This record gives sequence, structure tokens and C-alpha cells, in this order.
Amino acid sequence: MAVEMAQAKAYPNGHLLWTPAQLKARLGEKNLALLDVRSTHQVMTGIIPGAAHLDLYGIGLTSTAGPLLDEFVNLMRSQFGLRGVGRDKTVVVYEERSGLRAGRAFWLLEYMGHTDVHVLDGGIVAWEAAGYELTREMTAPRPASLPLQARPETYIGADDLAARLRTKSVLPLDTRTDDEHYGRNTRGGPRGGTLPGAVHLEWERYLDAEGRFLPADKLLHLFESHGVTRDKPIVPF
Repeated sequence: MAVEMAQAKAYPNGHLLWTPAQLKARLGEKNLALLDVRSTHQVMTGIIPGAAHLDLYGIGLTSTAGPLLDEFVNLMRSQFGLRGVGRDKTVVVYEERSGLRAGRAFWLLEYMGHTDVHVLDGGIVAWEAAGYELTREMTAPRPASLPLQARPETYIGADDLAARLRTKSVLPLDTRTDDEHYGRNTRGGPRGGTLPGAVHLEWERYLDAEGRFLPADKLLHLFESHGVTRDKPIVPF
């Protein structure tokens, strides 16, 4: 526990990542909203006690332009609220390890203006490795109110991004796979490739062999060695 806490504090925003021990100590609290964002077939094998399920990949957009994005965010706000995520709740999201699903849930809630959202570092794999139990019983969540206070500064649209790329005032960070970055996998789209001037660092490089985030000093070295530094506005995609 002491070692886990020390590692968390090494990050500038270490409170955003929770260790299994931190979550275990808070289970059962009324103001805790725990979200399992894995796929349905994974959830059937067991969940962390008290978790509600939300498969974020079951809902998507083909465009994030104006009204469509607003509709999507309002839909997701409703889905979160139905699973007990309220403005006054401490929210913890998890998946199999640390990954894209938890990251998407975290960003959506951050964009909606929630200020107390956390990711279980290492996900359910880390939870089990710590010796904590799973259950196949899912308690019906109590719906909560989640008023929207959007934070537009955490989002940039394609047109605005294109304009800023021309002036080189942002650094695009391509976190996708090698095949996506080099255009070998277009994921069903008409074109493949990446953004002009993008730095490519696949998201899995941020994790250790157990699926937890690397220590802060190793992450800092990884980013800085690729020119991703604090003096530049970064746009991950």
C-alpha cells in the first residue's frame, strides 16, 4: 500500500489514478460510483463488487461536428446518470487493464464537467492480482443527476485543428496502433494515415507488462525523447 501510494504521488496528477488498495478501502461508500466499462462478455466472468456496467463502445459517432457531438454527449450523460454517476459522486472507472475504454469514460466525464473521476490503474487484472474478490452479482444502480457543464477547452474539432496545424501551434500525438498510423488499417474508413506533423506513440507503450501506467519518470522520458514536452499544446488522437 505504501509503495503504491508513493508511486501515485510521483505523478503531477497522481490522484487521478487509483490503486486496487485505494479502491478496496472505499468499496461500499454511498458517494462512490464504480463503473465497469468492459464488453458484456467480459463482465459475465465477474465484476468488482458494487460496479455498474456501461459498454461505451456500444454507442458511437461517424462525425463529431457541432449538433451531433452535443447529442452524443447528452446521450452519454443520460447513460452515466442511469448507472449512478452523479455530480456529487466520486467516480472510478475500470476495464481489463488500463486502456482505451477507461480513458474514453474518463475523458467524457471530464468534458461533461465532472471533477472527481478516477481510473483504476491496471484494471480488474490488477484487482485480482492484489488478491481481492470478484462477484457475479450486480446490484441495480440508483440513478443520479448529472447536470452538464461542458468544458470545451478539453476538445478540439477537425476544422479548428486543421487551422492550428497550418500554423504549427499544436503538436498532434497519434496514440493509435502502427497499422493505423501507417495507413495499413483504415478501420473501415475511406482513407488511412495520420495528421501532418504527428508524433506517433502507441498508447500501449505507456503501460508496463501488467497493464499499469509506467512510473512518472519513465513516462516523462518517453514523451520528451519524442519531442512531446510541456511547453507545447498537445492534441492526442
